[in-house]
Amino acid sequence: MSNWEAVTSASMESWLNPRLGQGIQEVDDSFFEKFGSILKQASQKAALEESTPLAPLKEVEEQDGEQKVEQDSKSILRDSDSGNETLLDTDSEPEEHDKVDRYVEAVGWNVDELYLEVLYEILHNVGGCDVGCEVGQLAMLSYIQEAFKIANDKHTELLTQAEAKEPPELMLNVEVVEAKDLVPKDPNGLSDPFVTIYLMSNPSHRPMPGSVQEDSLVLEVWDFDPAETVKEKMTKIFEVKGVKGLRKLMKEIAITASTGKHDNELIGTSNIPLKTIPAGGMNMWYSLSKKSKLRRQGVVKVRLNFSSEKNSQVAAQEHRHLLRIILLHELENSKVAPYWWCGNYSAAAEAILTQHVAQSGLSATDNCLAQWAVYCAVTTDHPLSFALFNTLLDKLTKPLQSGLINEEDVKLFWDGARKLLPTCYSHIRKLRKKTAGDKTVMKTLREVLKILFKLSVLDAPESLDLFPVNLYGWLRDDKEKLTIHMVLEQAVIQGASDWFVHILDNNECKDNTEDTRLQHLIRVIQLVRSDLQRAVEYYDRVFVEVMGFPYSKALYGLYESKLASLVESEVVDVCKSLKRLRYSEGSTTTLAGGINGETGLGASSVGSEPLTMGTTLFELYLTLQRFLTLGQGLNETDWQSYAISKFHAWFFGGVAQWLDIAAYKALTRIEKAVDLDTLAPVDTNVKYSSSGVDTLAIFYQIKIFWQQLAWPDVEGCYTFVAKIIDDICRCCVFYSDKMASRVDNVGLVSNVYEERFEVTTDWCVAINNIDYVRQSLTPFVQELGMEEIIQKMCEARSPVEAQRCKETLQNVIANAIDTVRNKIVDLLEIMVRKMMPSITRFLMEGAELLHQDCSSMDRVMRYLEANLDTLYQHLNNENFSRTLEIVWEQLGEVLYELIQANLEKRRPPSFFSNLHECVKIMIRSFRQDNKDTYSSETLKRVEYLLKLHGLCDSYVRVALLPEDSFANVQKPKTQTHNKNLFPLYDEIFQIPLTPEQRRLTDGLIHLVVKDKDMFSVSNTFVGEAYLHFSEVPDTPAPISNGEAIKALETRQGDRQARDFIKKQRAKFPSTKQFFSLG
Repeated sequence: MSNWEAVTSASMESWLNPRLGQGIQEVDDSFFEKFGSILKQASQKAALEESTPLAPLKEVEEQDGEQKVEQDSKSILRDSDSGNETLLDTDSEPEEHDKVDRYVEAVGWNVDELYLEVLYEILHNVGGCDVGCEVGQLAMLSYIQEAFKIANDKHTELLTQAEAKEPPELMLNVEVVEAKDLVPKDPNGLSDPFVTIYLMSNPSHRPMPGSVQEDSLVLEVWDFDPAETVKEKMTKIFEVKGVKGLRKLMKEIAITASTGKHDNELIGTSNIPLKTIPAGGMNMWYSLSKKSKLRRQGVVKVRLNFSSEKNSQVAAQEHRHLLRIILLHELENSKVAPYWWCGNYSAAAEAILTQHVAQSGLSATDNCLAQWAVYCAVTTDHPLSFALFNTLLDKLTKPLQSGLINEEDVKLFWDGARKLLPTCYSHIRKLRKKTAGDKTVMKTLREVLKILFKLSVLDAPESLDLFPVNLYGWLRDDKEKLTIHMVLEQAVIQGASDWFVHILDNNECKDNTEDTRLQHLIRVIQLVRSDLQRAVEYYDRVFVEVMGFPYSKALYGLYESKLASLVESEVVDVCKSLKRLRYSEGSTTTLAGGINGETGLGASSVGSEPLTMGTTLFELYLTLQRFLTLGQGLNETDWQSYAISKFHAWFFGGVAQWLDIAAYKALTRIEKAVDLDTLAPVDTNVKYSSSGVDTLAIFYQIKIFWQQLAWPDVEGCYTFVAKIIDDICRCCVFYSDKMASRVDNVGLVSNVYEERFEVTTDWCVAINNIDYVRQSLTPFVQELGMEEIIQKMCEARSPVEAQRCKETLQNVIANAIDTVRNKIVDLLEIMVRKMMPSITRFLMEGAELLHQDCSSMDRVMRYLEANLDTLYQHLNNENFSRTLEIVWEQLGEVLYELIQANLEKRRPPSFFSNLHECVKIMIRSFRQDNKDTYSSETLKRVEYLLKLHGLCDSYVRVALLPEDSFANVQKPKTQTHNKNLFPLYDEIFQIPLTPEQRRLTDGLIHLVVKDKDMFSVSNTFVGEAYLHFSEVPDTPAPISNGEAIKALETRQGDRQARDFIKKQRAKFPSTKQFFSLG
């Protein structure tokens, strides 16, 4: 539509921005902008903020929205929890009697015996090249005395007892694991190796002597040579590998044949000094050598450790007690932060523990199990690093799964797990007190989840209550056996529930106004959204990777139900409290069009209830919309089960009320826009003015508002879109009425000689404005998404219903467009009608004085040309063509009335002839769109009348009907009377008929009057008349015998009578019957 569609969405925004704050917005305090572009910008800003990764150092007190003293905030982060303090701390704060019991267990009645045993082991260290060598004996004694908190006297006494004891009988445990790269000794290129082990000082097996530092362990790897006969050896000839193998086989055959011996052959030896074996044992590859050979003969892997013949159960119990005492001492002295200690002992402590493990004969699994039991017990009072427990679980999982651990130790393991799990779940519940995104926090969370996962794959004893009620007061009692995964889910949900309570407690609504309550709800949703965003950005991936648990989805499920219960009632109450629009009776204000036809709304009673409506309600709507979008991403398949998925229904009344208010305010703004309009084009490239753009700006803002709502329910969507379309159509009709009224008195010019109407640019711009608004309707409806709504209606309901709805909306739009188009036509007719008095006056003068050197025709032509030129310059082609049609139609009516009036005055034919010439000149001068003819039926009728009452070359043709019955009968024609409007034909025709033709009951005489045209193929039809045969006098006797003829014949002295009789007798036939036409 060329420049009529110049204002698109982008150009509309560029037009609106400079006008914000001008008079047009002041009429309703920028009502539409607040709910349209301004609300959209705020929503986009909020969405951008929500999608921006959160700052990793967002602390709890910042989220509360309160400025707190730094010390208080630290105290809250460290000591407090959200929600119920009693229940929430039961999993991390042990009861007082538990603490006492653990202290008694650590330093109980057998402390002297344990202390004596440790002193004895320190005095008789085993192994070397480890921490025991680096830490002196005195340092170890001093450390153990301090750890056990033993007085000096008691220490001296027990040390003396330890020195008096016999040295321990130690054993060296040797495990030959594997060997590789052995030198082949058999003809086939392989060997049959076996190993012999002995001490260099004495190869016999016995307890090791007290001093073993200078002794060495000897490993010999031999090739076994079985006792075979020469015949048996000969059978291996095909297994020989290479020349060297063949030489070896020949040598073996020769030795066997000569001596019969079959000695094993040494592959290589390795000497291991005992002082190089650490107390904690070791795994080592050792090279094999041989005196006669320079190169290495292979390598062998050996696992070595010391032990003593001590009861393993007693030794494990002693080690757990010792480990607990030393751990508590280490924690007390190091002042390490919670969750930070990861198993790093001081050198003295490490040496003592290593010696105890070595001299007690504890295996690596026994040592790990003891550490697990002690660490799990201690971590409830002083949290240790979760990575420490993961490391132990890695070492214990395989022995537990393979059944290598006895039943008592399995129970010990799960007792430790039961003590550890509350701390793990507490960390998950209180995750929000940590710094989101911090590397340490993320690492700790991963370690916690790994612990839970590794424990979940192990089979706990059926009799074990892994989740006692006294430690898990926050667990729901579902009367079923809980698993680690189930408790994890409840911990996550409980933590989120506590955080939700925390948010409400720290963000109370300050006053009870509707706007404040809605702002409070928005704030709560934003804080909940922030927590969910942290979950998505930082935690969700860890939970899914480690536990396969959808952390963010679980949080969302809780939050959405709580928000739904919190927000729904509030929104419904606010929507119900909105004041409805009321209109007073007797007003003339009507809105034409619409689904229900013309509707009189009356004047709104706004004195006591101003039509104000804050944007907060819809800010809350958009906040919930974005919150639901987040849920749709987290739960793509089942999000419709969420209570909040139907949140839009809570706002139904609010949206309906807004549309009512918007309809009224649109009318008010349109009226103001028309008043402020200067009727000057807004740009040199367009032909419409500011009020047209202002009216479209209203529609544009309503469209933005509707698009932001993105109403999901198809039925509600249709209801609102139908109302929007209905209201917009009403506004278009209202605007066209106001614009027509605006220019009603424009264009009147008067002077001392005359008063006439002249077409101005104001009229053209007004028409263009109305047409511009009309043309915007169809694209506006498309942008509202009507087609998509109908398609959804078809899917949700039935095609028949959808089609009916579509037709209803289309009828509304079509009616509005037709109404506005008719308004344009009415306006054009009014404009042309105002021109007609001057045109009529000029035409009268032209008809009177056309050929007397008068300028009247020039004046009418100049008048028409000036007005039509203005219209041509400022109207679009369609409206200009429409104007010309109206001009000719109106001109035809004026001429028709002029002709009728002058016929009554018995004007001469020259008057009508002059008038006809004037019309011809006008038609030639203002031919539209290069057409050779004009379409006005009235003007055609006028021209016909002018021809009829002007100079005419007429004649009459006579015919008999029906034609098939009178096919052979001639059709006589009169003479043509040139340039005569009142011809006297005075002609008689005699038409011979057969008796059958004369007796026809339906016979007619057809008289046709035509105007002869010299240059036309066909003459112009003027008129016709029909006469029935029954109406023609029947004269069977010759006229010559009539009374009239006889009377005239007797008047011999009357010359005129004689001449008449003479002429008549010459015409009379002798015998044929004829009709008299005279």
